[in-house]
Amino acid sequence: MTSLEVQVPDIGDFDEVTVIELMVKVGDTVKAEQSLITVESDKASMEIPSSTAGVVKEMRVALGDKIKQGSIVLVVEAAGEPAVPAAAPAAVAAQVVPVAVSVPVAGAPAAAVSSGPVEVHVPDIGDFKDLAVIEVFVKPGDTIKVEQSLITVESDKASMEIPSSHAGVLKELKVKVGDTVSMGDLLAILEGTVSAALARVAVPAAASAAAVVTPAAIATAAVAVLAAPAHAPGAPTLGLPHASPSVRKFARELGVPLEEVIGQGPKGRITQTDVQTFTKAVMTGGTQTKAQAAKSPAASGGDGAALGLIPWPKVDFAKFGPIERKEMGRIKKISGANLLRNAIMIPAVTNHDDADITELEAFRVSINLENEKVGKAGLSASVKVTMLAFLIKACVAALKKYPEFNSSIDGDALVYKNYWHIGFAADTPNGLMVPVIRDCEKKGVLQISQEMGELAKKARDGKLGPAEMSGATFTISSLGGIGGKYFTPIINAPEVAILGVCKSSMEPVWDGKQFVPRLMLPLSLTWDHRVIDGVAAARFNAFLGQILSDFRRVLL
Repeated sequence: MTSLEVQVPDIGDFDEVTVIELMVKVGDTVKAEQSLITVESDKASMEIPSSTAGVVKEMRVALGDKIKQGSIVLVVEAAGEPAVPAAAPAAVAAQVVPVAVSVPVAGAPAAAVSSGPVEVHVPDIGDFKDLAVIEVFVKPGDTIKVEQSLITVESDKASMEIPSSHAGVLKELKVKVGDTVSMGDLLAILEGTVSAALARVAVPAAASAAAVVTPAAIATAAVAVLAAPAHAPGAPTLGLPHASPSVRKFARELGVPLEEVIGQGPKGRITQTDVQTFTKAVMTGGTQTKAQAAKSPAASGGDGAALGLIPWPKVDFAKFGPIERKEMGRIKKISGANLLRNAIMIPAVTNHDDADITELEAFRVSINLENEKVGKAGLSASVKVTMLAFLIKACVAALKKYPEFNSSIDGDALVYKNYWHIGFAADTPNGLMVPVIRDCEKKGVLQISQEMGELAKKARDGKLGPAEMSGATFTISSLGGIGGKYFTPIINAPEVAILGVCKSSMEPVWDGKQFVPRLMLPLSLTWDHRVIDGVAAARFNAFLGQILSDFRRVLL
């Protein structure tokens, strides 16, 4: 085994660049031409490839380091000879053909002013073809300076800004984000222009015999030399935020709109972890992309055309009387789209029943009186036990007895969950939110009450995070503090059931001899008929009622 140092190849006119991403770590097996790190200047970002294959023995750079041509990136244990050794003979290095590119030369005389339209084309970008346009810096009507960046393009190894060869007013922009361009393609048409003097500059095959030169390094060098000065501060950026080429490629493969991802890297740079976090949030329903929101029936006023139905009626309400228009909040837009999907796609049935909670309510009241006097160890005396806390514990017992209610559909299979996370609907000024209490089977009623109070407050204050609203296996929607008798709650997919609870009331109940006053709690259980049948639903409700009427059963 041979230890070899992998160095930074010729990167053109750039003196020092900053390491913004490490793509390998000690112990990794790398291939020749595999990208090792991403570096960035104020003009371009590029990935530095490996000159040899082997196992990474030592990293010589860290995030934030400044490196330049010849800097050692890492040391590898090479199984074979490197593609081009670090000390390549001059004869070998001479076989690498220099790549000529057109770049502005400082101090060169400019061409004469032209008042007519002038076309701006993609300059010589070496062997690269069909580069994706990922950013647009200008728009028609803007005044453009010579060498001002117009767009950013990227390959799988580097991203670069394409400058204007002329000055003038942008009359027409011929490309947009998502287009692909190659050398010679028309970018823009300017009026009242002055051209920049251009000279032919050769990218050297190797700065010295000690330089590590690969075909990828030469291509990267051509990209770096071409990169123009960064666009003027304050210029409108109509494309994507800062991210390395590999992260952009990763986002494209997942279909993630990078402009909607919040970067947590240095200076707001988007990392692969940021893309993964955003993807998980979308998949769990914690957030929506702008495209999803725009296409959802809820966002378009419930347009039936999106579902193959007749269009939603368009009415000028103002002609019938005074109106006031208020845009729906973000939470209502998101929840509306989810509710509509669930209501349409789930064959839902609702069972209504009553539970006798006379003794349980008396017990709840007595517990709260005790807490007011002495409190409980580790708990504030201000913790109030609610009927909902008892309902959560009772539902966990019912879910354990009837596990299909704690499952989810996955294709043609059912996923039975061996954990019991219960969501509860919380009314907030911004709309309905559903915080989730985890591992309810491991917690007592007092702890559940305390957590419910804390989560409900965070929901009202708008501080509830996505993680605190995901992972529920069953949901309870309670209207007990308001009123009503029964209702039909909509299942929160991918759950398969939801329990609706209304305000309890004192009612006469026949005990076999006479009518006696009992406190009855209305229950409305909605269930997915693809998973659950009517008999199971009736048994679930009956068992839940038994536990609520005699809470000792929860111990069985």
